[in-house]
Amino acid sequence: QVQLVESGGGLVQAGGSLRLSCATSGLSFSVYTMAWFRQLPGKEREFVAGISRNGANTYYSDSMKGRITISRDNAKNTVDLQMNSLKPEDTAVYYCAADYRRRFLISSTTTDYDSWGQGTQVTVSS
Repeated sequence: QVQLVESGGGLVQAGGSLRLSCATSGLSFSVYTMAWFRQLPGKEREFVAGISRNGANTYYSDSMKGRITISRDNAKNTVDLQMNSLKPEDTAVYYCAADYRRRFLISSTTTDYDSWGQGTQVTVSS
């Protein structure tokens, strides 16, 4: 079973950057499709970015595409989310998630993910 722990959140001014990291434990990290989701205040959890098992393919939400980069290091069992040009509307709890059921597809649906981290708060001030 995979355990996910997010870190790197915090308070940043609009236009600033943050790098979130998700540390994992468990066997065969490389067989999991990984993704980042976020939950804005009062809203449902939404997809942010995903990355395939070998890191060759990525998929980004329209809301943050061009401002974020997802990456993974299968040797360190980590997945990161670099966020730039942050906006106040990016304020949310950001979650790391793992999908072990799909081999090729990067899903944007919360129910397709099998393991979740506890979340890390990102607050962007105006």
